[in-house]
Order: sequence, then structure tokens, then C-alpha cells
Amino acid sequence: MPGALQRPAVVSRVSDLIGHTPLLELATTGTGSRLLLKLEMFNPTGTAKIRMARQMVTDAEARGELRPGGRIVESTSGNTGLGLAVIAAERGYTFTAVVDHHACTDKLRAMKALGTELVHVADDGTGELATAAREGLAEDLARGQHNTVFTEQHNNPSNGIGYFPVAHELAEALDGRLDVLIGAVGTGGALCGTTRELRTLIPPFTSIGVEPKGSIAFGGPAHDYYQSGTGTPEGAPVGALVDFALIDEGIKVGDIEAFATCRAVARTGLLIGGSAGGVVHEALARLSSLPPGSTMVALINDGGEKYLDTVFNDDWMRARNLLDPAAEREIEELLTKLRRSR
Repeated sequence: MPGALQRPAVVSRVSDLIGHTPLLELATTGTGSRLLLKLEMFNPTGTAKIRMARQMVTDAEARGELRPGGRIVESTSGNTGLGLAVIAAERGYTFTAVVDHHACTDKLRAMKALGTELVHVADDGTGELATAAREGLAEDLARGQHNTVFTEQHNNPSNGIGYFPVAHELAEALDGRLDVLIGAVGTGGALCGTTRELRTLIPPFTSIGVEPKGSIAFGGPAHDYYQSGTGTPEGAPVGALVDFALIDEGIKVGDIEAFATCRAVARTGLLIGGSAGGVVHEALARLSSLPPGSTMVALINDGGEKYLDTVFNDDWMRARNLLDPAAEREIEELLTKLRRSR
């Protein structure tokens, strides 16, 4: 598999840099259990989603749905759009991203810089998540158009397949020893795709999905949330890639806890994205209760650099009642304790 191969010293395309992302040991218990972070921000565009963006385009080409000079349309909160923007630029396609104002401004700016056509589902300037409306508009834009494909990330099997190399990278790096895999659940592609393939490679392990409080994949109640690029908001269908048979446990983490974790982890020298904060929060809470010598891997789907104006901005956080210094201190103290154990 591609993920198990060594990257050449010199590459000819940006997409050749996808994969082979590092594992960082964030914390270790006195009993030898450790939390490793799979740092997907080391992919081009700083996100895991370029993996599945490439796979979706490659498979559309193989089916003859996308030919030279064609157009790609996708509904995105940012990271998938960034990945598709790179692949489209490399292969000579036009890319139209249907977005809402919930997306981080830096993601929108980056897509535009890469040549993407941005279409806002609503121009009223609100910050509400509009996944269902985005999906509908993207489908309408692609319907009946010549040499145009709506990649439809939430229901495209290629999404999950794009993460198969992650499984091979983990199996190789860990010599087949993994006890817990934990990751965010949005489209479901990253966690379920990795889990599906990894279960063919190594002994049984536990797979844990994390979504924001307010998301509905693991049940209600539904309400607004600020973690972007993850979860299933009210009114949107749970994506076909969310395979509950592959997820042993589904967990919800609130915005305050997720963002406090991001800010605490930043003080160790690492910037992680908002949804990754939710994953790490749950991972840290569980680590000490694992059997001695356990290995837990958290999928960190993007870095924190895109969230400097939001998660790491005190004014933005305070205006939304998300700033909680006490929660940050609690997580910092836990990290300090667990890092001293190493």
C-alpha cells in the first residue's frame, strides 16, 4: 500500500508529499500507557483531508466521470476544499467550493489563493453552519453539467478508501501493537476508513469516535456548535461513511472542553485544530484508566494555524462564552503530570 512505502527524496508534485505523517508521544502514564498523536497536519494544506480529496478525484477519473479540462464541485467547511484545490490545480481542473460563513476565514482565503471558485450558500454574513444547504447547492451546480463531478464527500466510498494508507502507516510504525484508536467523526471517512483497513492488518483494538456536543451522529440533543469540519448538525443526514459497526464507542465533547484542550496543548509547543482538541480531551481523560502498557493513537486531522483568529483568539472566545481559564489550567496540570511520567 502507498502508506507503507518510503517517500522519494525529490518529488515532482505537491500531492506526492501526502502521507508518512509522524507520531508524537504527547503523554505517558506511570504504568507505561502512552498517547500518540498521528499528526496529519504534516500533509500538504495542513490536514488529513487531502488524502481523501486525491482518492475521490483519482477514482472519478478512473470511472470516466472526470476528464481533462473538467470541473469539480464540493460542499466544504474548508479542509476538504483545500485538498481538492491542490489536486485540481495539479491536474488542470476547475474547482468550485460551496461554503458557508461557519468556515474559518483563513481556509477560505487559502482556497481562493489556490484558484478555487468560492460560492457562498448564504451571503448574510451569519456564522451558522449550513451543511444541508451547502450539499443541496453543490448538487444543483453539478447536475447536468458537461464533464463536471460533485465529489459528495459525505457519501463517497472513495473518502474512506483515501485513509487506508493511514492504517498501513500505523501498523508499520507500531509493529502491529495498538489498543485504542480515537478520532473525530464528521464524514466518517478518517476514523472508519482507517479502522476498516487497520482491522485487516493487526490484532483487535478499540475504535472511539468523537463528535461535538450538539452533533447528532451519536444521538441528541441537537444544538449549534463551533468546532468546524466535524460532526453532523441538525437537519443534515449522517454520512454514509459513518459506519457504526466500526465504531466501538461514540463520545461527545463540548466546544469549551475541546478549545481549552487546544490552548493547553499549544503550551507544550504544538498547535492543533478545534476538533482535534475534542479528540485529545477525551484521550487524556481515558489514558490513566487503560491497562498498563497500552498504546492509544489519536488522529489529529489538522493543525491550529488556521484557528488563530478563533480558538486561539481571546476576544473571539470570550464573545461566544467559550473562554474558560480554569478548564485550560486543569488540562495543563494533567498534561504536566503525564509528561513527567515519561
